[in-house]
Amino acid sequence: MSSNYRERIKTMTALQKTVLKESQNSTFKYDWKKVAYHILVSRRLDDLEEKTLVPEKKVMYQFSARGHDLAQILLGSQLTNAQDAACGYYRSRPLLLTLGVDLEDVLGSSMARAGGYSDGRDIGVVFNYPNLGGPPALPMCGGVGAQYTPTAGWAQALKYKSEVLSDGTCDAALSVVLGGDASVATNGFWAALTVATTQNLPMLFYIEDNGYGISVPSTFQTPGGNIAKNLESFQNLEIFSGDGTEPAEASNLVEEAVQYVRSRKGPALLHLTVPRLQGHSFQDTQTYKTEEFVSSEWARDPLPKLRKFLVPQHFSEEQWQQLESDADVAVERARAAAESRPTSDPKRVTRNVFFEGEMQQRGGLWSQGYSAPEGSETPMPEGQRINMVAAIRKTLDRELDINPKVVVFGEDVGPKGGVHAVTLGLQDKYGEGRVFDTSLSEEGIIGRAVGMALAGLMPVPEIQFRKYADPAVEQINDCGTMRWRTNNRFAAPMVVRIPGGFFKCGDPWHSQTNEVQFVHSPGWQVAVPSNAEDAVGLLRSALRGNDPVIFFEHRAMLDAASARRVYPGDDFVLPFGKARFVKEGSDLTIVTWGAMVERCEKAAEGRSVDVIDLRTLMPWDSEAVLKSVAKTHRCLIVHEDLGTAGFGAEIAAVVADQAFIELDAPVSRLTMPDIPSPHHPTLMEFALPSVEDIAQKIDELVGF
Repeated sequence: MSSNYRERIKTMTALQKTVLKESQNSTFKYDWKKVAYHILVSRRLDDLEEKTLVPEKKVMYQFSARGHDLAQILLGSQLTNAQDAACGYYRSRPLLLTLGVDLEDVLGSSMARAGGYSDGRDIGVVFNYPNLGGPPALPMCGGVGAQYTPTAGWAQALKYKSEVLSDGTCDAALSVVLGGDASVATNGFWAALTVATTQNLPMLFYIEDNGYGISVPSTFQTPGGNIAKNLESFQNLEIFSGDGTEPAEASNLVEEAVQYVRSRKGPALLHLTVPRLQGHSFQDTQTYKTEEFVSSEWARDPLPKLRKFLVPQHFSEEQWQQLESDADVAVERARAAAESRPTSDPKRVTRNVFFEGEMQQRGGLWSQGYSAPEGSETPMPEGQRINMVAAIRKTLDRELDINPKVVVFGEDVGPKGGVHAVTLGLQDKYGEGRVFDTSLSEEGIIGRAVGMALAGLMPVPEIQFRKYADPAVEQINDCGTMRWRTNNRFAAPMVVRIPGGFFKCGDPWHSQTNEVQFVHSPGWQVAVPSNAEDAVGLLRSALRGNDPVIFFEHRAMLDAASARRVYPGDDFVLPFGKARFVKEGSDLTIVTWGAMVERCEKAAEGRSVDVIDLRTLMPWDSEAVLKSVAKTHRCLIVHEDLGTAGFGAEIAAVVADQAFIELDAPVSRLTMPDIPSPHHPTLMEFALPSVEDIAQKIDELVGF
């Protein structure tokens, strides 16, 4: 112990001695100069936005981090492994600063200028940070609670890389998610908590408890208003809880929580109470808080507490003032640079919905140098005819075998082999690490797939039936827009397998199709194969691709005789957006897909008709359809989905718009009525387009 140290001990108050003693273990594990600098920068940013940029209408959405800043910075400073990752929410900018984001990007993104997080496409507080070579900030979402399950997916990818791929760089890495006390009421929080605790994932939940969700007290979000206390008995979850405004206490808790997870003891929850020193957003006047309560919040401001903790124990008053000056200069320099940035070229705003040849910085196989094996559109038939179940299973088997980053998961896909037997035997062959069951949470299934894809795996999640995808719609939408809203910084390619449609009977829960919902979700490719050969080619193309794919497996076609084909070989791939002519003729063009292909082909027997199987709906082969209509001068669209706003309406609109002068009859559609699928087979068949209905419609249009 040095003499200077002894002298300082003598002059300390009893409280200061206690604080120093409590903080000794962590003091030398934090760069307190950086901690102080980052909190001062964060405060300057908040001041600049609130006092200047928002009033000048240069920033349209502003969320102050005052009060939350110290604990976040302490946490961010502990993310030192390049395989670590964090995902925050709209008040998480202080943590982002510790990861090294450029201040010009910070302010440029707030002002929605060119470059930055999104090139002006997304709100400035909805951030992402690829941070190549260091811990990334995963793309956050605007929806509260949507950050939890993708972060669990990153944690599961860390465990997979460590245990299955023997990647030692992931052995001590962790995944950190930030959320407010209100977010603990969301499906995403509980889904991620279930995933992390049942799978023993290296994941840290950091809950910043400021007592309010906008204006609603935390007691409305969780009983008693303290999620940490409520989760004390939760199995396989370590709880760390305390005051996020006290430097000594917060620094110790952060360090302990991070080290607990790094040591692979299991997931942990770090719950720190903090004051929200401004409103929820700039527009929030906080009239729902009493003056006394607001005063009590300001009394807990961590900035003066940090200054008292550091000066003079760790550095002098002059050094603190120099840090303040450095923060002022850095923020002002960044403001000038950000304001000089132009608005992004509006003509570019439609770019990067899908992969366009320029590689994303993070996410998927391709960004890591993956090169798919050479494929061919020419089938090389092998063996006997097989049904679609066997064809999909054989394709999954092949891709699992040649690509160790492919993982298959969902409800009942393991020992049972899936409720449709598609994955039967795959877990036995590849192990529970690569083919595994999940908890009953579609939010958790798709959300974790997003995180796994971001970490460089190729996840193949299964949703048992089309209707069951509804709880995962937020994650599906967020995944699809990721490439666009981050301006190609991140992408999360995956293949989501979804059985759907009618079978021997129907019902409102298992027989829905509604493919158009996913076509209407930007960023998703959508495949709807009608036979085993196409299923092989499209699935293999999806598994080797660089965009997220919805892969529909029609229940009626899984074992239908008409859908059976000879296996086309291990190299067979089909491009998306290329239709198949099932039958050719001159009098009428029928456009269809899925289970309706079989019915249209039967209805067209003895008639001179083009029957086009689209095979994919996003993209769809409009060129083939328009070329056919130019030949036949008539068009009938047949699909299983409802008529109103079904995908047939899009096809009809394109034909009417681009081939109107070619038409000798109205563009017509034959679909289900606007009702759910009825259960009894007689009622179901009445609602579905039948072979007789289609044949009658063909004759009507040809004779028009």
